[in-house]
Amino acid sequence: MFEYNPDKHYPQETESRVVIRFQDCDPLQHLNNAKYFDYFFNAREDQVPKLYGVEMIDMIRKYKAAWVVYNHNISYVKPAMVGEWVRIMSRIVWHNHHTVVIEYYMVDDAKTHLKTLLWTTMRYVTLAEGKSTNHEGAVAEFLKATSGNLDISTIAIKDRVKQLSAELKKE
Repeated sequence: MFEYNPDKHYPQETESRVVIRFQDCDPLQHLNNAKYFDYFFNAREDQVPKLYGVEMIDMIRKYKAAWVVYNHNISYVKPAMVGEWVRIMSRIVWHNHHTVVIEYYMVDDAKTHLKTLLWTTMRYVTLAEGKSTNHEGAVAEFLKATSGNLDISTIAIKDRVKQLSAELKKE
């Protein structure tokens, strides 16, 4: 279970290096649009326990609540190709008392070109009733420690694509 340590630095971004698999691609050898979701979610699921020592299933069991997706906003910029190594980053860019927005993005292995950007919005709900509930305890501490709290109300995804693309070109 996550225990917040005010003296510890918690990275806000996760990163995974993965290869694009043949079975996930279309006849043009591009990663199938629906498969981006699998790559993003699997990468985050692998990295969160490593970086933060958090197993989400433990939080779900303890608080009897989980996040449920209610919106995806995705922008496909450049295709990921079969056999290509890519980097997948994710971070919580915003949260409030019962909602989180996670930003996922995929870049080439050299981190010079943005391929895809995804914002996933999730509501925290009780398992028994499926009704919104507040983040509490270790869940709230985890969000406080790892969230960037970017003001996404003023940013369109197309503007975020431009911003990330410009940042990648600088590095």
